[in-house]
Amino acid sequence: MISEEHKKHLRDELAGKLPNLVRLIVFTQEYECPYCAETRELIEELASLSDKIGVEVYDFVADADKARAFGIDKVPAVAIVGEKDFGVRFYGLPYGYEFGTLVEGIIAVSRGRSDISESVRERLKGVVTPVHIQVFVTLTCPYCPSVASLAYKFAVESDFVRADVVDVGEFPHIGHKYAVMGVPKTVINDKVEFIGAVSEEIFLEHILLAARRPEHVP
Repeated sequence: MISEEHKKHLRDELAGKLPNLVRLIVFTQEYECPYCAETRELIEELASLSDKIGVEVYDFVADADKARAFGIDKVPAVAIVGEKDFGVRFYGLPYGYEFGTLVEGIIAVSRGRSDISESVRERLKGVVTPVHIQVFVTLTCPYCPSVASLAYKFAVESDFVRADVVDVGEFPHIGHKYAVMGVPKTVINDKVEFIGAVSEEIFLEHILLAARRPEHVP
């Protein structure tokens, strides 16, 4: 699924950017999952390009306990795990523009640190309650990777933040639930949302707002 020319480029890129081991934990299912096989194939091809990347494959049904342990509720899914589980997940086939998001996530998790600014990093320390970011994307959206990668960076930087990137084309029922009419759309704690690409400072403001806003009580 990765061209030979792209493989060579990736080998060189990953060789210099992965200081620590990363596990790509793939959750798949034999039936009723049209892109599970392709996701597994893609992840195994990518892992073959670096000795710092390992792959584990689990069946969503047969290995239900493992899926629950990683908070996986749909497939195909990929958990990117480093020295610890930073809460970085991709749901769907990470292909097209989103292949770059996957690679960026691997690099951030391997380093255990992102390239966000020091001022944003310091302000992010003010988040002391759980924050769940969902970034809805499509594989043909050129603006989606910047937002998705930022979500991953925030998850790596904070123990209170976890980030899911979801291919809405593969999970239309979820897109309907969150009224995704355009991408990228970001939903934080099911309470705060925005559409489009934003700076890390603006993204942080939405995270802080979601972390402060109390749960809705009917």
